Amino acid sequence: MKTSDFYYDLPEELIAQDPLEDRSSSRLLVLDKKTGKTEHHVFREITDYLNPGDCLVLNDTKVIPARLIGVKEETGAKIEVLLLKRGADDVWETLVKPGKKARPGAGLLVGEVMEVVEEGNRLIHFEYDGIFEEILDQLGQMPLPPYITHQLQDKDRYNTVYAAHSGSAAAPTAGLHFTPEL
Repeated sequence: MKTSDFYYDLPEELIAQDPLEDRSSSRLLVLDKKTGKTEHHVFREITDYLNPGDCLVLNDTKVIPARLIGVKEETGAKIEVLLLKRGADDVWETLVKPGKKARPGAGLLVGEVMEVVEEGNRLIHFEYDGIFEEILDQLGQMPLPPYITHQLQDKDRYNTVYAAHSGSAAAPTAGLHFTPEL
């Protein structure tokens, strides 16, 4: 199997840029596995396709504004930092773009690159005054997918209605269509 097997044309005008006010009115494509027939519905009708004994797994992680724009102290170059996993002593595993500019020892205005770990991720030690979560809420941006061209006005719109535990760098997008009633 090749990754090119998954390429398809998706016109830009069909890519939603903002979530619908009523989350459950988004589109739902239903496939009949026996006949191969597809039907178009709305998400709130998903309950018509669930049966007793079916299991839904819900990711209740809340997305944090984990995207930071840093500046390399020596050159002033912009560096994008995506917080992935919090470690001890204000050290986070991060994804950094461009990574070549963020070598160990590089000073960023938000902290210092400590080391390069698996898959090229960076460990960054953050230096700040105050409460990290409050600072992050002020300075960070929601880590939206690249096909979303602008930041959302309401950060909670990129979280599920059942999100409870902070710390995710990306929304469990399949769950964004659920409403409290659903």
